Amino acid sequence: MRVLIIGPGYVGLELGRQLAGAGHVVFGLRRGGAAELAAAGMHPLRGDITNPASLAGLPVRFDWVVNCVSSTHGGADDYRRVYREGMRNVLNWLGGTPPGKFVYTSSTGVYGQNDGSLVDESAPVEPPTETGRVLAEAEAELLTAARESGFPGVVLRVAGIYGPGRGWWFKQFLAGEARLEGDGGRWLNMIHRDDVAGAVAAALAQGRTGEIYNAVDDEPVRQRDFFAWLAAELGRPLPPSAPEDANTNHRRGLTSKRVSNGKLKRELGYGFRFPTFREGYAAELAAARRG
Repeated sequence: MRVLIIGPGYVGLELGRQLAGAGHVVFGLRRGGAAELAAAGMHPLRGDITNPASLAGLPVRFDWVVNCVSSTHGGADDYRRVYREGMRNVLNWLGGTPPGKFVYTSSTGVYGQNDGSLVDESAPVEPPTETGRVLAEAEAELLTAARESGFPGVVLRVAGIYGPGRGWWFKQFLAGEARLEGDGGRWLNMIHRDDVAGAVAAALAQGRTGEIYNAVDDEPVRQRDFFAWLAAELGRPLPPSAPEDANTNHRRGLTSKRVSNGKLKRELGYGFRFPTFREGYAAELAAARRG
């Protein structure tokens, strides 16, 4: 297959490695970093989805396309420019010659549940943050194109990503800066970087047009239980508790939900390399023990 990965970064580079290793011809589109793309087995393409003119001269015939752009800087306007407007630009660019499948990596952050409930793809989308609302808007652009014109779009809602060099709670714990929020009962949902890439590949091969799939591992975990596991593994004390202020948590957009991966496993047949955080953090724990 000819595959285009738009905005390959932490996840997209691993996806490129996996797909190129499986024999696919993979192109990576971003504003720079050609050497990094080539090292991951991709053919570099230079372009910026926030600038439609930069896409005009690029090839458009691809079997599979993945939009995994990210933006970690700026406010809501910058997010809308990258995610929502970027999605519109990509759809306009590829609309005349659509790929066989198009996967967009969104976030489980579009779910706003805070009661510990089990959440699947039929749950209402009520993002608690402005960035979550922008991601939902980008999803809507793609799903509308799928519904109205048959564009082969699939949405993958990805949980908190961890892996080599990445993992917010783990890094906070190692630095001695972690704090239990109240009684630590808030639910966390995670997925290893390599499984995000694997889930994207499965969605490219098996995902149905217009469908949404949650990409999250098998075991949501309460914050206190995750820290207790880290403490036992590393021989360190539990982090201290910080007062839980419901109003502050609401402003920060914190949620507490258990996101289900049942549809991903059932429809796409995906088998996790790291079914839970225990397997996924093994390498990072070994490195931490070595000091």
